[in-house]
Amino acid sequence: GHALTNSIEDALVRYNRMKGRTTLWVPGCDHAGIATQVVVEKQLRKTRDLSRHDIGREAFVAEAMKWKQEKEQYIYKQLRAMGGTYDWDRACFTMDPKMCKAVTEAFIRMHDKGLIFRQNRLVNWSCSLKSAISDIEVEKIEVKGKTLRKVPGYLDPVEFGILEEFKYQVVGSEDTVTVATTRLETMLGDTAVAVHPEDERYKHLHGKSVKHPFRNCELPIVLDSFVDREFGTGCVKITPAHDFNDYEVGMRHKLPFVECITDEGLINDVSSNLNFSIIIVIALYQSSTTQETRAVS
Repeated sequence: GHALTNSIEDALVRYNRMKGRTTLWVPGCDHAGIATQVVVEKQLRKTRDLSRHDIGREAFVAEAMKWKQEKEQYIYKQLRAMGGTYDWDRACFTMDPKMCKAVTEAFIRMHDKGLIFRQNRLVNWSCSLKSAISDIEVEKIEVKGKTLRKVPGYLDPVEFGILEEFKYQVVGSEDTVTVATTRLETMLGDTAVAVHPEDERYKHLHGKSVKHPFRNCELPIVLDSFVDREFGTGCVKITPAHDFNDYEVGMRHKLPFVECITDEGLINDVSSNLNFSIIIVIALYQSSTTQETRAVS
């Protein structure tokens, strides 16, 4: 990686310098990412049987900085060996105080100009790392049919790709609607059911609601063209807090967001305002893994 990127950068710097332009190539060292965190956490677990949560933020940062001091020299040694025309007096590290100050200042200025803003959004969450993961670090895999895959934190392979169906009772009617999903456990966080506005099968349900079997609430039946009428039953459960497509539907229809899975990947307490018998059912699921909840269901 260093050989590839630095060769290109060196060629650009040398070319522009030969053209008589003032050039500055600042060597930098970045050890503040997820990759470093993973390595340091593995080292902590292997040598002291501890996690970053066990030792706390300050102590973990100190461990990361210690690892950085050990590895930094190898990176700079590689850059020097390649003969790049860097200004070594300006070498800096991502978490140097001056860099942190510059980043903070840049973010404040952009926020004041309305170029960036804060908002609750869905992220790629790693239950193993307890951290959000960038889109470019996520490998999306499409499965067709039943597939078993190893997942961090699970002893046995986890089952994916199974389409399961369950029914919601239509409020004020004997009718039910059948929804199909590959993530049955997230129904605890459903806040709507969606159908395609032109699907003749569900025209009679426009403007109606269904009753959630566990939470003491009604879920509206919303009309949205994102629904694929040919997939499953053509009737889709909407869990805005745990699915990117559902999030967009939730924003369009101003639906509430109900989180039913914790940072650890366990089912949380969604039993507020329920009658006693249903609280017992929820208690059976609470603190179970999503896989265990799916199996019980």
